[in-house]
Amino acid sequence: MTVEKPTSQLLQILDSASPARRVLAARRPDRHIADSARFPFLAVVGQSEMKLALILALIDPGIGGVLLMGPRGTGKTTAVRGLIDLLPQVQRSTCSNGCEPEAAYALGMDAVCPDCAAKLGRGESITALDRMRLIELPLNARLEDVIGGINERIVIEQNKVRLEPGILSTADQNLLYIDEVNLLDDSVVDAILDAAAQGQYTVRRGPLAATYRARLVLIGSMNPEEGWLRPQIQDRFGLRVLVRGLSGAAERLEVYHRVRTFRTNPYVLVAEWAAELPVVADEIAAARARLSSVTISSGIEAVGMKWIRDLGIDSHRAEATLFEAARARAAADDRTEVTRADLRAVAPMALRQRRSRVITEFFESQSEEDSEIARTMDRAGRKSRNPVSPRNRVSSRRK
Repeated sequence: MTVEKPTSQLLQILDSASPARRVLAARRPDRHIADSARFPFLAVVGQSEMKLALILALIDPGIGGVLLMGPRGTGKTTAVRGLIDLLPQVQRSTCSNGCEPEAAYALGMDAVCPDCAAKLGRGESITALDRMRLIELPLNARLEDVIGGINERIVIEQNKVRLEPGILSTADQNLLYIDEVNLLDDSVVDAILDAAAQGQYTVRRGPLAATYRARLVLIGSMNPEEGWLRPQIQDRFGLRVLVRGLSGAAERLEVYHRVRTFRTNPYVLVAEWAAELPVVADEIAAARARLSSVTISSGIEAVGMKWIRDLGIDSHRAEATLFEAARARAAADDRTEVTRADLRAVAPMALRQRRSRVITEFFESQSEEDSEIARTMDRAGRKSRNPVSPRNRVSSRRK
């Protein structure tokens, strides 16, 4: 008899964070809470799909980011900002030029600055562990603010032209959050999505050019009442989560109680979840380390591909997102093999809204045209194989 493996502590905490819990309790002992109190991620009531999607994006940036879609007041921004307490540590360059050991290993010592080459030669590290940060993109950000450009102050003061990195470079190995992404200029959104997909971007200003790393976790949120994203931009986000208001009266009351507690004395609410946040942060870090060992069997891949085929999805990002999200969920559950349950848990987020009625109708019309062309060629072929003889043409004229 097969004994089912218990759910990991990370998924248990995410599940148990949803039901109502009383937080209007007496003050707790000092737990070294940060001076700047944030609404705890785990204190967000319900919204299990949104919380799961955000955690999976932290575990595997290869998912391609998360787009949160829903009306105002449903906790989208609150949940994203609450991730600060859960962000894992990454290896970050300690060099002012951003040199990294991988460049030296792949391209030789000429790919790093002389100081870093000397350190690597002595066996010293040029990186150090540093916690990921949350970078929020201002809604009024210009394209130059995002990708970088010429430092105008240096031009005026020193009469020199120098390129400066933008917000995207700052977001390297960090979480970049774009609130109201549907209200941003299309050129800005395109630049961010291209950089996130490639992990780097290049800025060119006349003869000057510079390439910056942009390995980031991209999170966007939007209210459909304020306008839609172009379909090609929506498709660039890996997971899409529909964030609706809670339907149960008990859960909605719990939202009110927690918000009131946070406004009255935020440290009471923070203390309520202070013991569980480090546990989740450690589990996320462990899942990130485990991810490279997670595999998908051919049978599970076949199941996912059948779903995509039956849904008539043309975008190849569908399977890439579906399988990467499933791998991340398996890693979160302390497993190295993706199951059908992992696939089912992430499929709505990965496949949602990837079907296009316009594209379907376009291909159907093209198929009809191709069929008409084929019939025309077939008729012409039959006539050429049975030509009318000159004698028959003469006799037909006499008649």
